Amino acid sequence: MRLVIQRVSEASVSINEELKSAIDCGLLILVGIEPNDDSKDIEWLVNKTCNLRIFDDENGVMNKSVLDVKGGLLVISQFTLHARTKKGNRPSYVNAAGPDIAIPLYDEFVTELEKASGVKVGTGEFGANMQVQLVNDGPITIIIDSKRKE
Repeated sequence: MRLVIQRVSEASVSINEELKSAIDCGLLILVGIEPNDDSKDIEWLVNKTCNLRIFDDENGVMNKSVLDVKGGLLVISQFTLHARTKKGNRPSYVNAAGPDIAIPLYDEFVTELEKASGVKVGTGEFGANMQVQLVNDGPITIIIDSKRKE
């Protein structure tokens, strides 16, 4: 499972020009799921996401988590995070899980993130053509992969 986490001052997702979810200060999280991902990946990623110290403290040092600042969370499914670009110029998505595997894991990730954070997590709609808008604060962008754990 791969996440792209962006610290934002605001973010939203719309579908067919209709606002689906929006947050102010917090994290926009793009989620890519592979066929071999499971609940252990989710547990590790939820813990990392909630406890990443990427928000400024009173001294301007990134020392606070999204939990500390009571920030919002917006989670968007993003199968293209597993694009393979080695051969040719058209990306291959063979490493991305199909909907039968990805949807239940995406839903579980959102549920576990809500439990761990204590806040309602905003979402897009799996498989929909979404328009995501954000103001990346910093800019701060972190990539986390549960298979690499770097």
